[in-house]
Amino acid sequence: MGRATDRRGVLRIDLDAAADGRAAVRRPDTLAVEEPLEIRVGAAGPGRRRPLAVTMRTPGDDLDLAIGFLLTEGLIRSTDDVHTAQLCAGAETPNTYNVVDVVLAPGVPEPTTDPSRNFYTTSSCGVCGKASIDAVRTRSLFPVSADPLTVPAALLAELPDRLRAAQRGFDRTGGLHAAGLFTPSGDLVVLREDVGRHNAVDKVIGWAVRERRLPLAGYLLLVSGRASFELTQKAWMAGLPLLAAVSAPSTLAVELADEAGMTLVGFLRGRTMNVYAGAQRIAVEQPA
Repeated sequence: MGRATDRRGVLRIDLDAAADGRAAVRRPDTLAVEEPLEIRVGAAGPGRRRPLAVTMRTPGDDLDLAIGFLLTEGLIRSTDDVHTAQLCAGAETPNTYNVVDVVLAPGVPEPTTDPSRNFYTTSSCGVCGKASIDAVRTRSLFPVSADPLTVPAALLAELPDRLRAAQRGFDRTGGLHAAGLFTPSGDLVVLREDVGRHNAVDKVIGWAVRERRLPLAGYLLLVSGRASFELTQKAWMAGLPLLAAVSAPSTLAVELADEAGMTLVGFLRGRTMNVYAGAQRIAVEQPA
Protein backbone atom coordinates (compact mmCIF):
# COMPACT_ATOMS: atom_id res chain seq x y z
CA MET A 1 0.00 0.00 0.00
CA GLY A 2 3.06 2.32 0.15
CA ARG A 3 2.27 5.63 1.83
CA ALA A 4 -1.39 4.73 2.13
CA THR A 5 -0.75 3.16 5.55
CA ASP A 6 1.58 3.74 8.49
CA ARG A 7 2.45 1.85 11.66
CA ARG A 8 2.04 3.45 15.09
CA GLY A 9 2.31 2.13 18.62
CA VAL A 10 -0.92 1.95 20.60
CA LEU A 11 -2.09 0.83 24.01
CA ARG A 12 -4.58 -1.98 23.38
CA ILE A 13 -7.12 -2.32 26.20
CA ASP A 14 -9.20 -5.49 26.41
CA LEU A 15 -11.28 -5.65 29.58
CA ASP A 16 -12.28 -9.25 28.85
CA ALA A 17 -8.61 -10.24 29.12
CA ALA A 18 -8.13 -8.69 32.56
CA ALA A 19 -8.36 -12.07 34.30
CA ASP A 20 -5.29 -13.22 32.38
CA GLY A 21 -3.35 -10.07 33.25
CA ARG A 22 -3.55 -8.77 29.66
CA ALA A 23 -6.05 -5.95 30.05
CA ALA A 24 -3.57 -3.42 28.64
CA VAL A 25 -0.94 -4.39 26.07
CA ARG A 26 1.27 -2.16 23.92
CA ARG A 27 1.34 -3.22 20.28
CA PRO A 28 1.80 -1.77 16.78
CA ASP A 29 -1.28 -0.81 14.78
CA THR A 30 -1.72 0.04 11.09
CA LEU A 31 -3.41 3.36 10.31
CA ALA A 32 -4.73 4.90 7.11
CA VAL A 33 -2.58 7.85 6.07
CA GLU A 34 -4.28 11.23 5.68
CA GLU A 35 -2.31 14.02 3.98
CA PRO A 36 -3.23 17.18 2.07
CA LEU A 37 -3.15 17.21 -1.71
CA GLU A 38 -2.99 20.57 -3.46
CA ILE A 39 -4.41 20.66 -6.99
CA ARG A 40 -2.97 23.37 -9.22
CA VAL A 41 -4.57 24.14 -12.57
CA GLY A 42 -3.74 26.48 -15.42
CA ALA A 43 -2.70 26.96 -19.00
CA ALA A 44 0.58 25.80 -20.49
CA GLY A 45 3.60 28.06 -20.32
CA PRO A 46 6.20 29.24 -17.84
CA GLY A 47 5.23 30.02 -14.30
CA ARG A 48 3.37 28.25 -11.60
CA ARG A 49 -0.20 27.08 -12.01
CA ARG A 50 -2.61 28.61 -9.48
CA PRO A 51 -3.78 26.47 -6.54
CA LEU A 52 -7.42 25.50 -7.03
CA ALA A 53 -8.18 23.05 -4.25
CA VAL A 54 -6.73 21.30 -1.23
CA THR A 55 -8.23 17.99 -0.24
CA MET A 56 -7.31 15.71 2.66
CA ARG A 57 -6.77 12.30 1.13
CA THR A 58 -4.97 8.98 1.37
CA PRO A 59 -1.92 9.06 -0.95
CA GLY A 60 -2.24 6.92 -4.05
CA ASP A 61 -3.87 7.39 -7.47
CA ASP A 62 -3.41 11.13 -6.99
CA LEU A 63 -3.55 11.95 -10.70
CA ASP A 64 -6.87 10.12 -10.98
CA LEU A 65 -8.09 12.03 -7.93
CA ALA A 66 -7.18 15.40 -9.46
CA ILE A 67 -8.64 14.62 -12.88
CA GLY A 68 -11.78 13.13 -11.37
CA PHE A 69 -12.22 16.20 -9.18
CA LEU A 70 -11.92 18.53 -12.17
CA LEU A 71 -14.46 16.46 -14.13
CA THR A 72 -17.01 16.20 -11.34
CA GLU A 73 -16.72 19.92 -10.63
CA GLY A 74 -17.48 20.65 -14.28
CA LEU A 75 -14.08 22.22 -14.95
CA ILE A 76 -13.11 19.73 -17.66
CA ARG A 77 -15.28 17.58 -19.91
CA SER A 78 -12.96 14.82 -21.07
CA THR A 79 -9.35 13.67 -21.08
CA ASP A 80 -8.80 15.85 -24.16
CA ASP A 81 -9.18 18.92 -21.93
CA VAL A 82 -6.02 17.96 -20.02
CA HIS A 83 -2.64 18.50 -21.66
CA THR A 84 -0.53 17.11 -18.79
CA ALA A 85 -1.01 16.13 -15.16
CA GLN A 86 1.93 15.35 -12.92
CA LEU A 87 2.96 15.05 -9.30
CA CYS A 88 5.20 17.90 -8.27
CA ALA A 89 7.75 18.52 -5.57
CA GLY A 90 6.37 20.33 -2.57
CA ALA A 91 8.11 22.25 0.20
CA GLU A 92 8.39 19.32 2.63
CA THR A 93 11.62 17.52 3.46
CA PRO A 94 11.73 14.67 2.67
CA ASN A 95 9.46 15.41 -0.26
CA THR A 96 5.98 13.93 -0.05
CA TYR A 97 4.77 14.94 -3.53
CA ASN A 98 1.52 16.33 -2.19
CA VAL A 99 0.96 18.59 -5.21
CA VAL A 100 -0.62 17.75 -8.57
CA ASP A 101 0.01 20.20 -11.40
CA VAL A 102 -2.59 20.07 -14.19
CA VAL A 103 -1.94 21.86 -17.48
CA LEU A 104 -5.11 22.43 -19.46
CA ALA A 105 -5.28 21.83 -23.19
CA PRO A 106 -5.28 24.90 -25.48
CA GLY A 107 -8.66 26.57 -25.55
CA VAL A 108 -9.87 25.16 -22.25
CA PRO A 109 -10.78 28.07 -19.97
CA GLU A 110 -8.93 28.31 -16.70
CA PRO A 111 -11.10 28.06 -13.60
CA THR A 112 -11.87 31.32 -11.87
CA THR A 113 -11.65 31.59 -8.12
CA ASP A 114 -15.06 32.58 -6.80
CA PRO A 115 -15.42 33.36 -3.08
CA SER A 116 -18.82 31.61 -3.14
CA ARG A 117 -17.13 28.38 -4.27
CA ASN A 118 -14.55 27.48 -1.67
CA PHE A 119 -12.78 24.42 -3.05
CA TYR A 120 -11.09 23.48 0.22
CA THR A 121 -12.37 20.02 1.12
CA THR A 122 -11.87 17.57 3.93
CA SER A 123 -11.84 13.80 4.01
CA SER A 124 -15.39 13.73 5.38
CA CYS A 125 -17.12 16.39 3.30
CA GLY A 126 -16.20 17.41 -0.21
CA VAL A 127 -18.51 20.41 -0.64
CA CYS A 128 -18.85 21.77 2.89
CA GLY A 129 -17.26 25.11 2.04
CA LYS A 130 -19.54 26.07 -0.81
CA ALA A 131 -21.99 28.84 -0.28
CA SER A 132 -25.21 27.33 -1.58
CA ILE A 133 -26.76 24.24 -3.10
CA ASP A 134 -27.18 26.15 -6.37
CA ALA A 135 -23.40 26.54 -6.55
CA VAL A 136 -22.83 22.77 -6.55
CA ARG A 137 -25.78 21.60 -8.64
CA THR A 138 -23.49 21.26 -11.64
CA ARG A 139 -25.22 20.07 -14.78
CA SER A 140 -23.87 16.91 -16.30
CA LEU A 141 -23.02 16.61 -19.97
CA PHE A 142 -24.42 13.09 -19.92
CA PRO A 143 -28.18 12.49 -19.66
CA VAL A 144 -28.83 9.30 -17.69
CA SER A 145 -32.62 9.21 -17.48
CA ALA A 146 -32.97 7.11 -20.64
CA ASP A 147 -30.19 4.65 -19.72
CA PRO A 148 -31.73 1.16 -20.13
CA LEU A 149 -29.59 -0.46 -17.41
CA THR A 150 -31.43 -3.11 -15.41
CA VAL A 151 -29.86 -4.98 -12.49
CA PRO A 152 -31.43 -7.96 -10.69
CA ALA A 153 -31.88 -7.20 -7.00
CA ALA A 154 -30.33 -10.57 -6.14
CA LEU A 155 -27.16 -9.64 -8.03
CA LEU A 156 -27.02 -6.16 -6.49
CA ALA A 157 -27.18 -7.77 -3.05
CA GLU A 158 -23.96 -9.66 -3.77
CA LEU A 159 -21.89 -6.62 -4.68
CA PRO A 160 -21.01 -5.30 -1.18
CA ASP A 161 -19.26 -8.59 -0.43
CA ARG A 162 -17.37 -8.36 -3.73
CA LEU A 163 -16.37 -4.79 -2.95
CA ARG A 164 -15.28 -5.69 0.57
CA ALA A 165 -13.23 -8.66 -0.65
CA ALA A 166 -11.17 -6.31 -2.84
CA GLN A 167 -10.46 -3.71 -0.12
CA ARG A 168 -6.82 -4.36 0.75
CA GLY A 169 -6.41 -1.07 2.58
CA PHE A 170 -9.48 -1.59 4.73
CA ASP A 171 -8.22 -5.04 5.71
CA ARG A 172 -5.10 -3.46 7.16
CA THR A 173 -6.55 -0.31 8.73
CA GLY A 174 -10.32 -0.54 9.07
CA GLY A 175 -10.33 3.15 8.18
CA LEU A 176 -10.72 3.51 4.42
CA HIS A 177 -13.80 4.06 2.31
CA ALA A 178 -14.15 2.35 -1.05
CA ALA A 179 -15.83 3.06 -4.36
CA GLY A 180 -16.20 0.34 -6.96
CA LEU A 181 -17.32 0.45 -10.59
CA PHE A 182 -19.29 -2.64 -11.62
CA THR A 183 -20.69 -4.00 -14.87
CA PRO A 184 -24.38 -5.01 -15.08
CA SER A 185 -23.27 -8.63 -14.64
CA GLY A 186 -21.54 -7.81 -11.36
CA ASP A 187 -17.91 -7.75 -12.48
CA LEU A 188 -15.71 -5.30 -10.58
CA VAL A 189 -13.98 -3.06 -13.14
CA VAL A 190 -12.01 -0.77 -10.82
CA LEU A 191 -11.86 -0.09 -7.08
CA ARG A 192 -10.31 2.82 -5.24
CA GLU A 193 -9.92 3.41 -1.51
CA ASP A 194 -9.44 6.63 0.41
CA VAL A 195 -9.98 8.10 3.84
CA GLY A 196 -12.60 10.31 2.17
CA ARG A 197 -15.69 8.96 0.41
CA HIS A 198 -15.67 11.70 -2.21
CA ASN A 199 -11.98 11.12 -2.93
CA ALA A 200 -12.54 7.41 -3.56
CA VAL A 201 -15.27 8.30 -6.06
CA ASP A 202 -13.13 10.95 -7.75
CA LYS A 203 -10.31 8.40 -8.10
CA VAL A 204 -12.66 5.97 -9.86
CA ILE A 205 -14.01 8.68 -12.16
CA GLY A 206 -10.54 10.05 -12.85
CA TRP A 207 -9.48 6.57 -13.93
CA ALA A 208 -12.47 6.43 -16.26
CA VAL A 209 -11.56 9.83 -17.73
CA ARG A 210 -7.99 8.72 -18.45
CA GLU A 211 -9.23 5.44 -19.95
CA ARG A 212 -11.66 7.38 -22.18
CA ARG A 213 -14.64 5.47 -20.81
CA LEU A 214 -16.96 8.41 -20.26
CA PRO A 215 -19.87 8.45 -20.15
CA LEU A 216 -20.16 5.47 -17.81
CA ALA A 217 -23.49 4.46 -19.31
CA GLY A 218 -24.55 0.96 -18.38
CA TYR A 219 -22.30 0.78 -15.31
CA LEU A 220 -23.12 1.12 -11.62
CA LEU A 221 -21.15 2.64 -8.77
CA LEU A 222 -21.10 1.15 -5.25
CA VAL A 223 -19.77 3.10 -2.27
CA SER A 224 -18.96 1.69 1.13
CA GLY A 225 -20.49 4.51 3.15
CA ARG A 226 -23.51 6.75 2.82
CA ALA A 227 -24.84 8.36 -0.34
CA SER A 228 -24.53 12.12 -0.01
CA PHE A 229 -25.55 14.88 -2.39
CA GLU A 230 -21.97 15.30 -3.60
CA LEU A 231 -21.50 11.61 -4.39
CA THR A 232 -24.76 11.58 -6.33
CA GLN A 233 -23.64 14.65 -8.26
CA LYS A 234 -20.27 13.07 -9.04
CA ALA A 235 -21.95 9.92 -10.34
CA TRP A 236 -24.26 12.01 -12.52
CA MET A 237 -21.35 14.05 -13.88
CA ALA A 238 -19.72 10.80 -15.02
CA GLY A 239 -22.92 9.56 -16.69
CA LEU A 240 -23.59 6.76 -14.19
CA PRO A 241 -27.23 5.64 -14.13
CA LEU A 242 -27.07 3.83 -10.78
CA LEU A 243 -25.46 4.68 -7.44
CA ALA A 244 -25.70 2.20 -4.57
CA ALA A 245 -24.51 2.64 -0.99
CA VAL A 246 -24.30 0.34 1.99
CA SER A 247 -25.56 3.13 4.25
CA ALA A 248 -28.15 5.89 4.15
CA PRO A 249 -28.71 8.59 1.53
CA SER A 250 -29.51 12.19 2.33
CA THR A 251 -32.66 14.02 1.26
CA LEU A 252 -30.70 16.13 -1.22
CA ALA A 253 -29.13 13.01 -2.70
CA VAL A 254 -32.58 11.56 -3.34
CA GLU A 255 -33.85 14.82 -4.82
CA LEU A 256 -30.86 15.08 -7.16
CA ALA A 257 -31.21 11.44 -8.24
CA ASP A 258 -34.86 12.08 -9.05
CA GLU A 259 -33.97 15.22 -10.99
CA ALA A 260 -31.25 13.43 -12.98
CA GLY A 261 -33.23 10.26 -13.64
CA MET A 262 -30.71 8.17 -11.72
CA THR A 263 -31.34 5.10 -9.62
CA LEU A 264 -30.30 5.54 -5.99
CA VAL A 265 -30.08 2.54 -3.65
CA GLY A 266 -29.27 2.78 0.05
CA PHE A 267 -28.90 0.41 3.00
CA LEU A 268 -27.61 -2.30 0.65
CA ARG A 269 -26.91 -4.92 3.29
CA GLY A 270 -27.36 -8.65 3.12
CA ARG A 271 -30.41 -9.37 1.02
CA THR A 272 -32.22 -6.11 1.77
CA MET A 273 -32.02 -2.65 0.23
CA ASN A 274 -34.01 0.55 -0.10
CA VAL A 275 -34.55 2.00 -3.58
CA TYR A 276 -35.04 5.75 -3.22
CA ALA A 277 -35.16 6.74 -6.89
CA GLY A 278 -35.26 5.05 -10.28
CA ALA A 279 -36.80 1.77 -9.10
CA GLN A 280 -37.45 0.71 -12.71
CA ARG A 281 -33.78 -0.34 -13.01
CA ILE A 282 -33.98 -2.88 -10.16
CA ALA A 283 -35.48 -6.20 -11.23
CA VAL A 284 -37.15 -8.23 -8.50
CA GLU A 285 -38.04 -11.84 -9.24
CA GLN A 286 -41.47 -12.74 -7.93
CA PRO A 287 -41.97 -16.26 -6.56
CA ALA A 288 -43.88 -18.54 -8.92
